[in-house]
Amino acid sequence: MSSQEKSLDAPSLTRSPFSRRVALGAFAASAAALMPAPAWALTDRRPGSAGPPRLSPNDRPVVAQVSAQRAVEHIIALSEGVGPRIGGTQSEKDAADYIAGVLDGYGYTVDLEPFAVADKFLGQLTGSPALPQDICWQVGASPSGALDVTVRADAVDVGDNPAAYAGDLTGKVVLVDAATAAQRNSRVPAAVARGAAAVVLLPADAADPIRRTSASSPTLSAATSVPVVAVAQVQKHRLREALAAGSLELTVETTAHRNLTSHNVLARRRGQLPTSTDRQVMVCAHYDSVIGAPGANDDGSGTGLCLELARVLRALPTRAEVSFALWGSEEQGLIGSRYHVRQLDQAKRDRLIGVFNNDMIATSWDPATRYWVLSFDGQPNIITSSVIGAAERLGYSPQLSPVTTRGASDHQSFQEVGIASANFSWRGEASPALLEPPYHSPEDTVAKNISMERMQVSLELIGAATYSVARDG
Repeated sequence: MSSQEKSLDAPSLTRSPFSRRVALGAFAASAAALMPAPAWALTDRRPGSAGPPRLSPNDRPVVAQVSAQRAVEHIIALSEGVGPRIGGTQSEKDAADYIAGVLDGYGYTVDLEPFAVADKFLGQLTGSPALPQDICWQVGASPSGALDVTVRADAVDVGDNPAAYAGDLTGKVVLVDAATAAQRNSRVPAAVARGAAAVVLLPADAADPIRRTSASSPTLSAATSVPVVAVAQVQKHRLREALAAGSLELTVETTAHRNLTSHNVLARRRGQLPTSTDRQVMVCAHYDSVIGAPGANDDGSGTGLCLELARVLRALPTRAEVSFALWGSEEQGLIGSRYHVRQLDQAKRDRLIGVFNNDMIATSWDPATRYWVLSFDGQPNIITSSVIGAAERLGYSPQLSPVTTRGASDHQSFQEVGIASANFSWRGEASPALLEPPYHSPEDTVAKNISMERMQVSLELIGAATYSVARDG
């Protein structure tokens, strides 16, 4: 076993050929490239805090053990070992098996909860000379174009110039500006009529510089005989930089993924105190990502936090059952968490004391200085109060928002049916809508978008709060 495997302290299940040796051993350099793990002692004043911590006896065993380094090892396994984890595809299943293996190794009872999701249409670009490898080159494929094909040809950029379509494009991979549906529907047929072998649709740059355009699987008004893919904003600029440097041969590969099943990964451990109850505290995150995004922060970070807290909390006595849930297909509309909630009868819903949802909790984007406490109904509950209480004890109160109304993550699925829940996330100071530039992009990588310090703060806050609620039961 490698040293990285030993540090994770859990063997993988035999259900999957995906191994942590591949996921971690091959990508150990990513962790080394990060800033050193936070080195403050248990009672040290934290960066940005109001003062030294005033830890309760229940805080100490959690805060003393949680490790940002361990959590980031899991992010590396998911974002670099697996890569983009698109709901229902094999990549998402590989990630589910990895997560289940870690939790099983920690001694939890683990189940995979399957549910059907829509077909996916994906593409992959490779180049000669090679395309830059600091970003992901998965793209979206149009279901209206040729699928399950591979085209290799010289690339030509016709951009936004209608006159360029008058030329001969025979056998070329044609790059086309297509910011709107109308442009897609007129420019793709025009390029194909001039002999294009494949079409790469280039998006408009996002108007707000804080956000960048993602890859997509666009539809066309009419089917076409060649593969059509749509890239992300950063991929567009890298392609144009490569063409500006000389000729570029592009390989465009498209794949249709049909009849798909996504999975939630559910793990639980019964209370271990003599006064244990049948009540349950849940810590959760989603583990899927969008097309073309390695998903290091969104939401490899929340997943890494869950797995690290599972390691620490497994040995701490509680009255309530502690459970962890990693949701599939969140990016398609909270599908996994909503499916799970629908399966819970009223008695099981009543057992849930509350749900800590963690989504994008470790970005390295400098302006993301506010730790947002987000409630779908905008009201405080046991979950928001427990994290705010932990922040007061740890000295982190200046970094927390007040309880703020916002859905659009898996806490919403629970609050819609009256279960106490909240979402926790590092975002811009002024608004929870201020997300980091790599959000949903090929640049959402460990190297570009993960902060060890923010991960450590998140672990301490959610870990201390979870143990406090579960200990009381």
